[in-house]
Amino acid sequence: MRRAFVFLLTVLLASAGIAAALAPAARAEVDALLSRLEASGCEFNRNGSWHTAAEARPHLLRKLAYLEDRGAVQTAEQFIDLAASSSSMTGEPYLVRCGNGAPVQSRVWLSAQLAAMRSAARAPAPGPR
Repeated sequence: MRRAFVFLLTVLLASAGIAAALAPAARAEVDALLSRLEASGCEFNRNGSWHTAAEARPHLLRKLAYLEDRGAVQTAEQFIDLAASSSSMTGEPYLVRCGNGAPVQSRVWLSAQLAAMRSAARAPAPGPR
């Protein structure tokens, strides 16, 4: 059902001729998310195959470009939901596995990273001692 909704939304936006890149702030968040993934040393699973995070980055950027061309993504949350959570071909959720830990859905991992980034950005700078 969710895939059908995403597909319908993408088709509607594409047919309306709306195409827009992410706003600079949203693009910075997406780039930071992908950098965190790449620097994490974690592995990324799509369609049953494990890949390095470095291999995942260009794949996710291609999906982002596709969605941007259709004006279907404006926020980091939409990037996570529409591009970085599941395969658009099979609908299978993407997974992230760090070290010997159990795999988690990429939506969970990326959302936690986004929340941590935003929390750190809001934290007050330490004052003089």
